[in-house]
Amino acid sequence: MSFGFLIYPGVEELDFQGPWEMVGMWHKYANGPAPCLVARNLEPVRCAHGMRVLPDSEFASVGQLSHLLIPGGFAAFDEMNQSDVCDFVRRHSLAGTTLMSVCSGSFILLGANVLTGRRACTNWKVIGKLREAGIEVVEERYTRDGPVWTSAGVSAGIDMLLAYIAFSQGEDVASTVQLHAEYFPEGRVYGNSRGAQTVPSYVAQA
Repeated sequence: MSFGFLIYPGVEELDFQGPWEMVGMWHKYANGPAPCLVARNLEPVRCAHGMRVLPDSEFASVGQLSHLLIPGGFAAFDEMNQSDVCDFVRRHSLAGTTLMSVCSGSFILLGANVLTGRRACTNWKVIGKLREAGIEVVEERYTRDGPVWTSAGVSAGIDMLLAYIAFSQGEDVASTVQLHAEYFPEGRVYGNSRGAQTVPSYVAQA
């Protein structure tokens, strides 16, 4: 099995790095799938905050993936209109790949016609935009609809991956991954910036 992470210029770093860490720990300590970065070509990809990363594979040569995660960022709204990206995602969807999105990566799923008739999560800033596209948006940290998992913004992808591992492999494997990643959020909420925004209910109640 191989777990692909789609990357493209302007992708939000933590959208894929957080889940990558979870998959990496799963692979190392519990025989999970090997993670790989997939892009339209093998050129370095500059991310939203300036980090440059090197893809492992390109669309044309990656082969069939068992899982494919689509991260977001503002650039996702350009990528959702790119035929090569949408064709790549759609091909894996039709082949039975488990698909996941983080943040506005849900709009790439939308562009690939994967979200039709499904519920989804997305970044709080664009919930209205996804609803306007006819998608039932769930205001939670993550959700599952069949073989498609979606999460809210940025850090939420970490929680989605742990939940997916628990769902597909059991609590013991998820516990092993969580421990080795030392991912035990303290739950502290700083200030009240969320009070001045229209945010999902799970954020408002934090």
